[in-house]
Amino acid sequence: MRVNLFVTCIGDVVKANTLKKTVLLLEKLGCEVVFLSKQTCCGQPALNSGYVNESRAAVKTLIKTFEENDYPIVAPAGSCINSMKKYKYLFEEGDAWRERAEKFGERCHDLTDFIVNVLGVTDVGAKLEGKAVYHASCSLWRKLGVVEEPIKLLKAVKGLELLDFENSETCCGFGGTFSVKMAEVSGEMVTEKVEHILAVQPDYVIGADSSCLINIGGRLSREKQLDKVKVLHIVDVLVTDEELEEAGY
Repeated sequence: MRVNLFVTCIGDVVKANTLKKTVLLLEKLGCEVVFLSKQTCCGQPALNSGYVNESRAAVKTLIKTFEENDYPIVAPAGSCINSMKKYKYLFEEGDAWRERAEKFGERCHDLTDFIVNVLGVTDVGAKLEGKAVYHASCSLWRKLGVVEEPIKLLKAVKGLELLDFENSETCCGFGGTFSVKMAEVSGEMVTEKVEHILAVQPDYVIGADSSCLINIGGRLSREKQLDKVKVLHIVDVLVTDEELEEAGY
């Protein structure tokens, strides 16, 4: 199966290995990964800031770029995928662009959703010794309804024990521009999240959205706890650094 990789801005700028591991994982599962070089940002920051009219031109460009083929579009980020799946609401009923945006959105998948629900895989043969908590991002859990898929993949990881923690379903306080516009509230939210995480003494905090993990990791760093708790994107669990190096990525 051929699959388009959507390159997130965070992945492009600060989390390149997350994208590389996504490619390697999809290839291990039998996919041929296609990268369309004309793709752009999903426009989420502008849309969330209220610049809806100004965003339409960029949205149209992204849709046109991916109309070059009809392959699924996959990204290791629920927030970007959620934004892309909602493009149709930027256009009026009867507008040809609404139909194009809807077809585009139907092709978009979070990585874990794609692996479990499209490829039908729940065990990728990963191994990781230790105890972990899973942070369900708001975009993935609340907006996309991708709840069990990451859990199924993590439960199949040999040596890994998943722990429950208090209020695990609450927001970490990032929320994109929310963390800038409402910094004090955001700070209180992530502080509480980290307190609940540390209470169960995990070795790892695992999530499927890099933005949430950067936020949680930042709080852990300020609490001087990063030497005790490692923050990992789920793809870092499913594909090791050694595998990435061996593959020459």
